[in-house]
Amino acid sequence: MPIAIDRIRADTPGLPNTTHLIASGAGLMPQPVVAAVTAHLNLEADIGGYEAHAAKAVELDGVYASVARILGAAPDEIALMENATVAWCHAFYAVPLKPGQRILTCEAEYAANYVAFLQRAKRDGAVIETVPSDDAGAVDLDALERMIDGTVGLIAMTWIPTNGGLVNPAAEIGRIAKAHGILYLLDACQAIGQMPVNVDELGCDFLSATGRKFLRGPRGTGFLYLRKERLAELEPAMIDHFGAPWTAANSYKLRDDARRFETWENAYALRAGLGVAVDYALEIGLDDIQVRAWGLADELRGKLSEVPGARIRDIGRETCAIVSFTIDGLDPCETVAALRDQRINIGTSSPDSTRLDAEARGLPVLLRAAPHYYNTSEELDRLIVALAALPRQ
Repeated sequence: MPIAIDRIRADTPGLPNTTHLIASGAGLMPQPVVAAVTAHLNLEADIGGYEAHAAKAVELDGVYASVARILGAAPDEIALMENATVAWCHAFYAVPLKPGQRILTCEAEYAANYVAFLQRAKRDGAVIETVPSDDAGAVDLDALERMIDGTVGLIAMTWIPTNGGLVNPAAEIGRIAKAHGILYLLDACQAIGQMPVNVDELGCDFLSATGRKFLRGPRGTGFLYLRKERLAELEPAMIDHFGAPWTAANSYKLRDDARRFETWENAYALRAGLGVAVDYALEIGLDDIQVRAWGLADELRGKLSEVPGARIRDIGRETCAIVSFTIDGLDPCETVAALRDQRINIGTSSPDSTRLDAEARGLPVLLRAAPHYYNTSEELDRLIVALAALPRQ
């Protein structure tokens, strides 16, 4: 079904005066999300924080079911977190890695994840190994298969990297992990909200994601999926009396669901907004969202190819709604600032966010644009005209 673009744009307060083309950073929230957050904050102001939580407990608990639905999971496999990095870290640091056990990751792995690998290599003696990329830049599945032996303790991959359009073969990686009985942690931070996601098809044991990007939720929200069959073997690296009730003076008992990874205090207004954002995306349909967002990104790549000195930096046989590029004579950071003065929002991606990939490809700081389904071709044209008019060094 075609997306009702006029209704969606009318639902988006930020659009009339801003050309926002950076959903990979933080997507524009629709009005129902804003209303949910402010309504709960107002309720807390009126009757108190605890009382507002009690009054809205049914709706707030329903967020687990909404997140589970967008992932094809069960509600008891979902933990709600402050952001995707916290979600990812809760899973990663719960994985028992012995000295000499190997972590297999990809060249496009995100910085926040890789420094955690380095810490566990330093602290626990884990060994980090990078799976080579194929000739298109995605994870080489044959190489991954060859690298697997009894010493692999975890496969941890970023599905869509922050610095461009690449889509790694997450489901194929999952099939390999499952065939060998290896834990598989998938960073879906940039995937959720711009494409369908189904954890059974992906074969992942853990999946981390954010609310603020393509899902169009509020900042300060994220979630973690943990396959229930794996739950019994995982104890969180940190607990409190919510995730692990204090059962006697000298004992505690971990919850029997994914919420053992949560702590007691939460930003319930943001949680309310996250639930509405998920339901909003589900109502539109993730298949339709993907078609429109990816189509706009392909259109933008075509328009950029006609700009003198522009170079598309995306890799992979399949490219998503993130477009990375450079333009000769334009400093990326200065360009972003100059465009922002014209109320056109794009971003940058620095080499230290994906260091292995950046160093392998000799990447400088990149310009990064990420059109979403609420954008239009006319907005892409506005960006192209503005870029062409900027003075070059």
